Amino acid sequence: MKRKKEKLIEFILSAAAWLTIFTTIGIIVILFSESIGFFKDISIKEFLTGTEWTPLFEEKKFGILPLLTGTLVTSAVAIIFALPIGITISIYLVEYADRKFRNTVKPMLEILAAIPTVVYGFFALTVVTPFLKTIFPEISTFNALSAGLVMGIMIIPMISSLSEDALHAVPQSLKEASYGLGATKFQTAFNVMIPAASSGIIVSVILAVSRAFGETMIVAIAAGQQPILSLNPLKAMETITAYIVQVSLGDVPHGSMEYKTIFATALFLFIFTFILNNVSFFVIRKYREKYE
Repeated sequence: MKRKKEKLIEFILSAAAWLTIFTTIGIIVILFSESIGFFKDISIKEFLTGTEWTPLFEEKKFGILPLLTGTLVTSAVAIIFALPIGITISIYLVEYADRKFRNTVKPMLEILAAIPTVVYGFFALTVVTPFLKTIFPEISTFNALSAGLVMGIMIIPMISSLSEDALHAVPQSLKEASYGLGATKFQTAFNVMIPAASSGIIVSVILAVSRAFGETMIVAIAAGQQPILSLNPLKAMETITAYIVQVSLGDVPHGSMEYKTIFATALFLFIFTFILNNVSFFVIRKYREKYE
């Protein structure tokens, strides 16, 4: 009887793993099959190097660079804002905070991850943007800076929580050796613990970047829907995910060229994040080899 239960559990676990694999394969097949019709009419060179994206206008242009720029700018603002804060929080919780304070603050931080992103979007539009206008009077009502900052707030718990777990995994002997040599807590944290936990911290950054790239509602509400090729975060921009939402509202005829752009842009985002993740994992492996 016990053997049959073990077999059943093994079958369920195996089925769950294969379900995940088949789901991923299904997504890839759909993206590629639906994108073929688009790339039959639009060359890949034009798609990757074009500087105008106006498939919904009368004069249609299909260069994805404006959408890619909007995605990168908002994600860069989010990471620049969230990374130092998240790592600082994790260091404080591990090295300086007592257990009671840590057990209270960490769940409160993780509540930020549970807030619906549409709420973050309206917060960016109605609170953050008016505040930024007092600093940058020329900023647009819809802008990449506001969206990026609020995305940064959203991903802080991800970075701080995973980084804290990585710092907790550092052997106690390393910290004791550092203290034995006369190092302070600050020196130990930044010269010993962060390098030793670098692979885990990099993983947290990878996940945060992927989360920022795939964010939809915040950028759709706060960043605007203007596919402008610019690196100025004070301007309105449109990201890849925001464009997909715009076209998916139901106003575009099914099977039209405009409709096919959804799958082409989604395929590009999938490939781009896939390459980014593989590069990041290569960096992680190098860090592990360096500190092992």
